[in-house]
Amino acid sequence: MSNQELCCSPMLREPLSADRSVELARVFKAIGEPVRLRLLSLIASHAGGEACVCDLTGAFELSGPTISHHLKVLREAGVIEGERRGTWIYYRVRAEALAALSDVLAPTASDVPA
Repeated sequence: MSNQELCCSPMLREPLSADRSVELARVFKAIGEPVRLRLLSLIASHAGGEACVCDLTGAFELSGPTISHHLKVLREAGVIEGERRGTWIYYRVRAEALAALSDVLAPTASDVPA
């Protein structure tokens, strides 16, 4: 990304409010941990855009409760949502949450010079 494109990033056009920075930092912190980032990737790339917790636990050498904790952090940060179906919970990424992060960091198409 060039300096000209970076200058058009919404975060650099105007300062974030205190409330918005707290909100965004909570989400960045949630996805800034390697296991949670990988979980997010596994969920997003899973067939149909959602994954059963039973599909996620085998990808790690971690206990079920540890995986559940990481999923809870992602859920509380608003990055994923879950739906119980029988005894399993199926997770999907909240695209609008990722779009909000992207919107703050990346220039919009109208901001990039032609």
